[in-house]
Amino acid sequence: MQHRPTVTAADIARLTGVGRAAVSNWRKRYDSFPVPVGGTAASPQFDLEEIERWLAEHGKLPAVADEDRLWRNLLAAAGDPAAALAAAGEHLCGDRPLPFEALREELTGLSAKHGVRNAFEALWRRFADLPGKRTVTTPEALSELITRLARVRGGTVLDPACGTGRLLRAAAAAGATTVYGQDNDPAATRLAQLLVEINELPGEVRLGDSLRQDAFAGLEADAVVANPPFGLTNWGHGELGYDRRWEFGVPPRTEPELAWVQHALAHLKPGGRAVVLMPPAAASRRAGRRIRAELLRRGTMVAIIALPPGAAAPHAIGLHLWVLQRTTQPTATVRLVDASTEPLDQAYQRIVASVDGDGGLGSTTSVIDLLDEEVDLTPSRHVAAAESSLDTVAALRQNRDRLEGLLASLPPLLPAVDPTAAPQSTPAVAISDLVRSGQLELLGPVRAGGLPEPDQPVLTSDDVIAGRPGTGRAGEMFTPRIVVRTGDVVVPTTAPALSARVIVDGGELLGRSLILLRGDPEALDPWFLAGHLRTAANERQAVSLSGVQRFDVRRAQVPWVPLDEQQRQGTAFRQVQLLEDAIRSAARLSEELARQLAAGLIAGLVTVRNGHAQRDTSD
Repeated sequence: MQHRPTVTAADIARLTGVGRAAVSNWRKRYDSFPVPVGGTAASPQFDLEEIERWLAEHGKLPAVADEDRLWRNLLAAAGDPAAALAAAGEHLCGDRPLPFEALREELTGLSAKHGVRNAFEALWRRFADLPGKRTVTTPEALSELITRLARVRGGTVLDPACGTGRLLRAAAAAGATTVYGQDNDPAATRLAQLLVEINELPGEVRLGDSLRQDAFAGLEADAVVANPPFGLTNWGHGELGYDRRWEFGVPPRTEPELAWVQHALAHLKPGGRAVVLMPPAAASRRAGRRIRAELLRRGTMVAIIALPPGAAAPHAIGLHLWVLQRTTQPTATVRLVDASTEPLDQAYQRIVASVDGDGGLGSTTSVIDLLDEEVDLTPSRHVAAAESSLDTVAALRQNRDRLEGLLASLPPLLPAVDPTAAPQSTPAVAISDLVRSGQLELLGPVRAGGLPEPDQPVLTSDDVIAGRPGTGRAGEMFTPRIVVRTGDVVVPTTAPALSARVIVDGGELLGRSLILLRGDPEALDPWFLAGHLRTAANERQAVSLSGVQRFDVRRAQVPWVPLDEQQRQGTAFRQVQLLEDAIRSAARLSEELARQLAAGLIAGLVTVRNGHAQRDTSD
C-alpha cells in the first residue's frame, strides 16, 4: 500500500523560499493551515497535496516542481530515502523497473523531458539535501575543491571511502576519465554505483572495508580523494600490523587517519596526488609524529590546509586537507595554508591560489624546520611566523598606498549639503500597487531545485549587503532561474536592516533570500527606487519579526513623482551609494593594514615613524 507523500516545515520553507519561522507564523495565523498527519511535536509532517493546495490558495506558491512532487512520492512509497533514490536510478538505467507502478510514468516523463542524467541528478540533489544526509556526505563545494587540488582531469581517480559518491561525482565533473570507489555501507555503495552507471563513466564501485578488504589491491590511480571516517578505534590495527601499505610506519591504534593517508599513497602512480580530509588533531597528535616525520622526509607532503569551520561535518571545527604526492624526487618544502578565519564562501578560491601560487593565505616552509621534536604541522603555527618576510613588507606598503588612494578619493565624493525649501507633502504608492499596475515586476524568491545550472556566479544576500559582485557557488540549481540585469534592484528578505542595491553589471543568477524588482524604465528610476526603499520609515513598514528579522518589500512605499524628478533624486542617491561603497572599502583595507602593521612590528621587520611604515634594516 502506497502512503501519501508528506513534507516537514523545513521542506515547506524550501519549497516557498522562506525561513522556517515564516512557516511557523502561517500555522499560528491561519486556522485553515493543514494539520499535521505524522511526525512529532518538534518536527511535524504534513500532507504534501494539502500543503500545495493551501499555498496556491494563499498565493505563497504557484506550483510544486515536477521533481519535488516525484521525490516526495518516491519517499512516501519507499519509506527510506536511499531506497527511493536507488529504485529510481535502477529504473532510469534500465536495470529494473520502478517497483512503484503508479510512479513509473511520472519518472519516465521526467527523464524524457530532461534526459536520464539530469533527471537522476535532480532527485539525487534532493536526497543529498535531506538534513540527515548533510552530516555524512561531503558538501558539493568542498568536493569540487578536493578534486581540483587533486588534479583529476584526464586521469583515473580512486575514492576508498566513497559513501554515496559525491567526490566521484565531482571528479567526473572535473574531467576524470575513470573512477573507482569502495565503501562498507551497502546502501551508499549502491547509490555510488548508480551514479557511475548513469553518467556512463568507466570504472566501478565495490562494497567492503577498504582498510581490511582492499577491493582494488594493486590499482595505481592518477589521483586519490577521500573523506574517511574520523576517530575509529576498531579499524583493523591488530590484524593489519604487517600490511605492506605501512611504508611510512605502522599507524598507532589511535591514529586511524594516518592509516587512510598511507592507503591513499599506496594507490598512487608516480607523480600522482592524493587529497584527504583530516581532523585537525592529526597534524599535531604526539602518537603520529614519527609517521608525519617520515612523510616529510620522503617528500610526499605537498600542502596542509586549515579550512574554516563549517566546511564539512563536524561543522563546529575547522578540518584540514592533506595534499600528498607519490614522487621519487622529494621536495625540500611544504606549503602550509591557514584559511581557518576566512569566510567560507570566499575561502576556496583563495586556497587554490595559495597552494598553486601565492594567494596570500599560506607560506612555504622548509621540511627541516618542521622536523622538530613534535613535528606539528598545524598551519596556523607556522603561517604566523612566515608572515615575518619581505613579502609581508611589500604587501604592507601596497595596502598602505591603496588606502592612501582611497582616502584621497573620499573628499570629492562628500556632497555639499544645502537646505531646501519646506518639504511638500507628496503622495506615496506601495510597491504592491506598482506591481499590480505593471510598472514594476517582482521576481523571487528562488528556491533550491530544478536542473543543473551552467557555470555561473550567484548573487547572495551577503553580496548585496556588502556591495560586491556575486560570490555564490557556481553550479547551484534554483527554481525559477533568474538572471539579474543592469538596472535591477535587489532586496534581501533577511538582513540586519532593510537593504536595496542597484545592479550595475548584470549576468549573475539571483540567489536565495532575495527579491528582485525590475521596473519599467519609462516609469521608474532604479536609483530613486533603491534610495527610498532604504529609509527608516520603509524598514518599519516592511519588517516582520519572527525569530529573525525578515522584510516584505511589497509593503514598502515610495513617493509618486514624475520621472524627471525621480531621476534628479536618483542621481543624488547614486552619489550617496558611491560614498558608502568607498567608505566600506576603506574600512576593510584599514583593518587589514592594521593587522599587517602589528605583525611587522612584532617581527621587527618595520618601524613606524611620522605615520609611515619603514623597513627595519638593522641586523
